[in-house]
Amino acid sequence: MQWEVVIGLETHAQLSTQSKIFSGSPIRFGAAPNTQASPVDLALPGVLPVLNKGAVERAIQFGLAIGATIAPRSVFARKNYFYPDLPKGYQISQFELPVVQGGRVPFMLEKDGKPELRTLQLTRAHLEEDAGKSLHEDYAGMSGIDLNRAGTPLLEIVTEPDMRSAAEAVAYAKALHSLVMWLGICDGNMQEGSFRCDANVSVRPAGQSAYGTRCEIKNLNSFRFMEDAINYEVRRQIELIEDGGTVVQETRLYDPDRKETRSMRSKEDSQDYRYFPDPDLPPLMISAEWIERVRAAMPELPDAMRQRLIADYGLSEYDAVILTQSKAMAAYFEAVVASAGVTQAKAAANWLMGDVASAVNREGIDIADVPVGAEQLALLLQRIADGTISNKIAKDIFATMWEEKAGDAGAADRIIEAKGLKQISDSGALEKIVDEVLAANAKSVEEFRAGKEQAINALIGQAMKASRGKANPAQLTELLKKKLKG
Repeated sequence: MQWEVVIGLETHAQLSTQSKIFSGSPIRFGAAPNTQASPVDLALPGVLPVLNKGAVERAIQFGLAIGATIAPRSVFARKNYFYPDLPKGYQISQFELPVVQGGRVPFMLEKDGKPELRTLQLTRAHLEEDAGKSLHEDYAGMSGIDLNRAGTPLLEIVTEPDMRSAAEAVAYAKALHSLVMWLGICDGNMQEGSFRCDANVSVRPAGQSAYGTRCEIKNLNSFRFMEDAINYEVRRQIELIEDGGTVVQETRLYDPDRKETRSMRSKEDSQDYRYFPDPDLPPLMISAEWIERVRAAMPELPDAMRQRLIADYGLSEYDAVILTQSKAMAAYFEAVVASAGVTQAKAAANWLMGDVASAVNREGIDIADVPVGAEQLALLLQRIADGTISNKIAKDIFATMWEEKAGDAGAADRIIEAKGLKQISDSGALEKIVDEVLAANAKSVEEFRAGKEQAINALIGQAMKASRGKANPAQLTELLKKKLKG
């Protein structure tokens, strides 16, 4: 039987406020347990929550960035359930009237080896508070409760169940991760829990319109774990059904050591939480004027920058999407072009998506931390353009600059001079190299003259080798063709 996978994601983005969503307690990762919990966070009798304006404005920013509807009136509700790290016995969240409704997130997905731009429809994004944390180590066989995270402001972002593979889910999650960091509303630190995803996974026979029974995989805090967990869960559900079993709606955890999901608890439906409006919090009213003030203070959005890069620099849509996947990448690109000139825009894009991206991935660092500055790369591109060095030699120079981690803007010229890497463009010197290569490779010459035009590639390779990679490739190729046909 052919199966179709159905995936929806719920992402919790910790908002970058200085204090919690309903109290003035600070938010600092790694603080000693229970040192950042006020009477409001501890749910002591008589305390009242006060909404953090900064959290609301970050939610508005996100809504504007995805083209969503910002609700003029939204309501906070109590989500009732018992857990030791939830001191009130309920979580303040939003249910029927969330602050952000609808919206779309574009992302790039590789399909059949080719990049494809897709867009995912969101259902909603709502504000809520985080719970505390149960600690099970170093407590002499007992568990401890740390309420430092209790009340931390979260924006829960919920998609429609429109994804059909783990790869698609990861591509969307990466795009969302980039967007919230671009806006500055979340630091995106997955290791610290600032950005974590829950995946709702089900399978159904191909062609069936009704959804299968879903299982929720909680708190996936890395993109690799997300892909592994979803793929495992899909296999588990298909094998279970094909063996005559039934998928049970439940919440599951992913064990990265065993690379499998395991049951955590039965999955509740919304009615089980007995939502009702929180009587301590009035409805959240957002005026059109407030929305416009937030819009005016926002940075240029990725979509707008993509269109500008295409219009101003003649880049392809694919190039523009890749360069705007992170704010740091986009800033680096524009800094290189500002120094090298607009004519070098395409070359700059190619280098950032090629050699720079490869080095960043290899070193496991962020693009903002690359040791080769924008001015250094710009000069390297200029030396390729003016014929001083070949593209091949430029790659070696780039590797040297990366290793040196030197900050001088003139590093490319310094390395070219010190290593004698200037490209040979003198026609007399090139002609001497070509004559020697033709004399030493009579068979390739004969094959070319017999109509096998690709034979010239071997001759070009020999000539470049003879020049130690310094020959101007364009001039060399033209000279070889002239002599072979003469």
